[in-house]
Amino acid sequence: MKVPGGKLVVADVATTEGTISSLSISGDFFLEPDEAYDVINASLLGASASEDAEHLRARLDAALKDFERTDGRSVQLHGFDTRVIAQVVRRALTQAVDFTDLEWEILQPGVLPTVMNVALDEVLVDQVDSGQRGPTLRFWDWEDRATVIGSYQSYVNELEPEGVEKHDVQVVRRISGGGAMFMEGGNCVTYSLYVPEKLVAGLSYVESYEFLDRWVIAALKELGVNSWYVPVNDITSDGGKIGGAAQKRRGSTVLHHVTMSYDIDADKMMEVLRIGKAKIADKGLRSAKKRVDPLRRQTGASRQEVIDSMKQTFINRYGATEAQLSDDDFAAAQHLIDTKYGTEAWTHRVP
Repeated sequence: MKVPGGKLVVADVATTEGTISSLSISGDFFLEPDEAYDVINASLLGASASEDAEHLRARLDAALKDFERTDGRSVQLHGFDTRVIAQVVRRALTQAVDFTDLEWEILQPGVLPTVMNVALDEVLVDQVDSGQRGPTLRFWDWEDRATVIGSYQSYVNELEPEGVEKHDVQVVRRISGGGAMFMEGGNCVTYSLYVPEKLVAGLSYVESYEFLDRWVIAALKELGVNSWYVPVNDITSDGGKIGGAAQKRRGSTVLHHVTMSYDIDADKMMEVLRIGKAKIADKGLRSAKKRVDPLRRQTGASRQEVIDSMKQTFINRYGATEAQLSDDDFAAAQHLIDTKYGTEAWTHRVP
């Protein structure tokens, strides 16, 4: 595992009868004193192969503290820490794969109605789960005005009926949890990842969010944005919150999607969403008479330039080929619109 802003850490682990029988940590990190290296490798011997990363880290911390007490020298870990070691060991035990182990496709099918974009999430995650499609990154484009609400949000608690009617907003419920997204053409950067669960094996639910978006943090850095993850699912920066993520797990596959604010009309959002004022406050704005525009303001780039930079970062890191959706893919999504996403029963499933 490559530590964001740090070093590479690798774990070679063997187990016997359900316990760790041998362990070797390697990488391009720095560690002082040298004797602490043997302490790290020995600290997890005999641990259950089913222990989670939190318990493995506790073992590591205890062993290093004992060493400091008896040796009298402070242990210095540079470019990594015990949390990372525990994660790497846990992923080795679960035979997790990395991004670079997978063959990726990138989709950017062009401008589609928001309801079609939402339906495609279900189509594509099911295709990846069934093996019809490999791991995929898809960027959304749309021109309509919509609000996409989380699977478990209450329709009446989230929306202002007068604002929905005034601005001709289509309300679409997605299959993942999380909060509402106010989406006008060009106001957000939205993408979806469809990945095998083995990519996040060994990571907790919270850790999986940050792990799946590390490439995004790197892409934003290339654009001059200093950003980081705030658990559970927010991406923030020196200039305020940028966006949030949501997940849905189906079978052995994870749908992970993110919406980042590019240039949102805050006044309009407040008229459409009941929680608009809370969202504005979360963005650090004193007045709604402003736009929520962290990506436009912080990068100075067009929305498409931001997407192109993100796409290139992903390709440079993991390798990927651009692909197209078929007529059958769109037909499957349209069927879901007709029977689910475009119906009152689904949209109002939580009244």
